[in-house]
Amino acid sequence: MSFISLLEAAFNQKRNEENAFQMKKYMKNLFSFYGIKTDERRAVFHDLLKSNEQEISQNYREIALTLLKKEFRELHYCGIEILIKNLKKNYQKDDIKLIETFLVTNSWWDSVDTISKYLLGQYLIEFPNETEKVIERFSNSENMWLNRSAIIFQLGYKKKTNYELLFSECVKHSQSKEFFIQKAIGWALREYGSVNPGLVLNFVNNTDLKPLSRKEAIRKLI
Repeated sequence: MSFISLLEAAFNQKRNEENAFQMKKYMKNLFSFYGIKTDERRAVFHDLLKSNEQEISQNYREIALTLLKKEFRELHYCGIEILIKNLKKNYQKDDIKLIETFLVTNSWWDSVDTISKYLLGQYLIEFPNETEKVIERFSNSENMWLNRSAIIFQLGYKKKTNYELLFSECVKHSQSKEFFIQKAIGWALREYGSVNPGLVLNFVNNTDLKPLSRKEAIRKLI
């Protein structure tokens, strides 16, 4: 039995229809759920990772992508976590195509935010010369989730944040009517504000941002 089959069987045994209904409702009925809470899901998942380590280590890109395309949201999360665990310091330049696929497949804020920070962000740390090209392409895309990823990929960079790039992305998308873009701008600015509050406040005060972006950006700075 393959790792994916074992994982699906294990999650089926843990299925909770009441939880699944609430989770699906919270996610705007976009995805099906087994109804497994995060801690329990990860416990089952990690046990199977250990017992199927060889299969996963040899095929983690393919396994992760297969999980991403399954019906249940918990399987999507597992696919993302497999990539985060296995790709760090093992990225290939061509992996940006895989990351983009993950960003635009079964997209919602919960997956996109994790992928942006831990996959796209880490990839661009390992391939810094690709940053300008990748972020420009994602930022210019008609896909809103790629736009969001271009704004928030530096979450966690702290003092290493390229603030000029961050500010330019915020300006570029400052008039977007998309809730998730306005929120991303505020979030990214607020995070960088934790290490450079004066610069962020000055930027916010001198930039025509949407009210939501402005509110989120300065929420912890004043």
